[in-house]
Amino acid sequence: MSAASNIKTSLATVIMAAGKGTRMKSTDKAKVMFDLRGKPMLHYVVDTALAIGSTRVLVIVGFQRDGVKAYLNVSHPNVEFVVQEPQLGTGHAVMQTESLLKSFSGNVLVLSGDVPLLKQETLIDLLRVHLSTETVATVLTAELENPAGYGRIIRNSQGLVEKIVEHKDASQGELAVREINSGIYVFKRESLFDGLKHITTHNAQKEYYLTDVFGYFWKQGWKVAAVKAPTPDEIQGINTHEQLQAAAEILNAQG
Repeated sequence: MSAASNIKTSLATVIMAAGKGTRMKSTDKAKVMFDLRGKPMLHYVVDTALAIGSTRVLVIVGFQRDGVKAYLNVSHPNVEFVVQEPQLGTGHAVMQTESLLKSFSGNVLVLSGDVPLLKQETLIDLLRVHLSTETVATVLTAELENPAGYGRIIRNSQGLVEKIVEHKDASQGELAVREINSGIYVFKRESLFDGLKHITTHNAQKEYYLTDVFGYFWKQGWKVAAVKAPTPDEIQGINTHEQLQAAAEILNAQG
């Protein structure tokens, strides 16, 4: 995979895996540890991060972290762990990695441990666009037939992202956009941690949202790119047993 070698020396991948997954209705197992064709769904995400040439993989753990760590210490012994406690949002999760990445020079890919269908080819395309456009961040997006409830990606005439607008805040014109934010991003390390210093918890959930760094980027006049995933299946997060079964059926169909 020649494309992976181009990014190999400069990529750290952060995987968010701290959540409880309340809709899975389990008190003794982290959501990312639910079985998908014989392996925890997190296993697939770590495999993909390594396959694209990540020199470091940091897994953010929280709920039932001992079980997550025990598994990965055997399956992927080079993974590093970061504890998020308490859990105050996606931005807060990534903040916990700053000290470990302080001397790292390169790009930081942010993945979710409950998105196991994401293909390495899609991430390599994301990284290729990020490097070729020299933007501070690149967002992985998807086009949905029914985008209701999702944040919309608003692009400018050059195809760059000028706005990510939540469904509830969108105008009629913005609601007609079917390109949505997947929550998967690659950032220049310095820009990411600079942006994280400028986000707040002034929102209904009283949490630090990772998406808020983009507002800071745009205020600085920094550019943000976007890449559309080939299919929306790839960016589907697993939140229920039904979605887990659907993911298994997709993997079975792929062979």
